[in-house]
Amino acid sequence: MNRFFVGGILAIAGIATLAAQQPAPKPEPAGQAPAAKQPQPKSKGEVEAIQAMFQAPNADARIKAADDLITKYADTDFKDLALFFAAASYEQKGDSDKAIVYAERAVDANPNHYQSLLLLARLIAQRTREHDLDREEKLGRVEGYVKSAEKALATAQKPNPQLSDEQWTGAKKDMLAQGHEALGMAAMARKKFDVAATEFKTAVEGSTQPDPATMVRLGSAYNQGGKYDDAIAVLDKVLAMPDAHPAVKQFAQAEKVRATQMKTGGAKPAAAPGTSVTPGTVEIKKP
Repeated sequence: MNRFFVGGILAIAGIATLAAQQPAPKPEPAGQAPAAKQPQPKSKGEVEAIQAMFQAPNADARIKAADDLITKYADTDFKDLALFFAAASYEQKGDSDKAIVYAERAVDANPNHYQSLLLLARLIAQRTREHDLDREEKLGRVEGYVKSAEKALATAQKPNPQLSDEQWTGAKKDMLAQGHEALGMAAMARKKFDVAATEFKTAVEGSTQPDPATMVRLGSAYNQGGKYDDAIAVLDKVLAMPDAHPAVKQFAQAEKVRATQMKTGGAKPAAAPGTSVTPGTVEIKKP
């Protein structure tokens, strides 16, 4: 599951929603970016439904609360956000099919919902394989979603006046990095390994906190493109990260062995236990 979508994005959305329940903010100081107009709950019951969604203890409870909100309050200003919460929660549960359905509904509700656009791009790119008959149709959707998200982010205002310009700039950088990661996975499905490496490298260098899993994908793209020294260098960085998930490190080690053996003309080693490599993507299955 992607670190940013279930962490940073939900946190940003949460800040925005909780702020919507507070008194109108004072005007922004001169020189600071303006905040976007906040969605507003229309009744006490809707406030309670929103709070239930944010206070849900797990993915299943969050999905139920999101569904309850949009069912009981069909005209809620928070429909796109609730649908995105459900989509991210289904991803957390490992149900990509339902995650895509809910993210598409969020985009239907708000075509500029950049979080859902980026989630769709990444999920579809992850599921696209080199020999899929509809590969180009799916990858075209990935590219379209990323382009739409980038356009929306270019003019997006802070979701909350309490969010500093620096924090908002960092959040946008992280979201743009997610778009580049999706484009990198699309390039892997097309076996355009140099393009994939460029996109993954842009994602790693452009984010405020590089995702070790993205770095492993970068190493895999280097391996596939025959740039074994570059692969080893980036994979060594992952292996040195104290907070990287053990499964990610396991995959990084397998890719490093692969790079070392390929560099010396040896056979390609099998993937490490608990991981799987599929054409066009790197999938890391966490225990």
